[in-house]
Amino acid sequence: MDVVFGFVGYDFAVVVTDCTAAQQIIVQSHDVDKTVELDATKVLAISGPRGDCVAYGEYLKANIRLYRLKYQHSLDTAACAHYARNELATALRSGPYQVNCLLAGYDEGIGPELYCMDYLATSHKVNTGGHGYGGMFCLSLFDKHWVPNMSRGQAMDLIDLCVGEVCERLVTAPKDYLVKIVDKNGVETIKYDANERLKLRK
Repeated sequence: MDVVFGFVGYDFAVVVTDCTAAQQIIVQSHDVDKTVELDATKVLAISGPRGDCVAYGEYLKANIRLYRLKYQHSLDTAACAHYARNELATALRSGPYQVNCLLAGYDEGIGPELYCMDYLATSHKVNTGGHGYGGMFCLSLFDKHWVPNMSRGQAMDLIDLCVGEVCERLVTAPKDYLVKIVDKNGVETIKYDANERLKLRK
């Protein structure tokens, strides 16, 4: 029942995840962060079983940090995406990670980027993407409402549309979300309460 989606704006990339951890019909928690900050300007949003999400996210974060300490050089967003995809492919025939990911990052001279990966180790650079049941409802909205070089205000409006659609269409729609915006200054985290936010828009 994960809700994970993201898109690229003018000088930033944004990923949105719900905060609910559920096992079939049992809700375990309402304050889960389904993202991993790989470094100061890169965020990985992960959808899937919590055990695989935590193990995969922490493994990537630790090894990307190790690379930076070893070589005194940080990987850019594309290199992080290739590394993340390679780890999924390596594990595919032994103990596969059942995770789907969105990697958002910002690099000087390149700008914001978003990579979409699935559990079969497919990876693509995209402008918009989504995973989980909630993410599926967002894809058609992206086709209609996403435009290149979106401003922060336009981005928040699009997030409102997506969350509103999820809340209307999904039977067990979560109400609490985390919005993470990545730009040249780092990662900004916004707590998003769907009940309050959507009430203000009406």
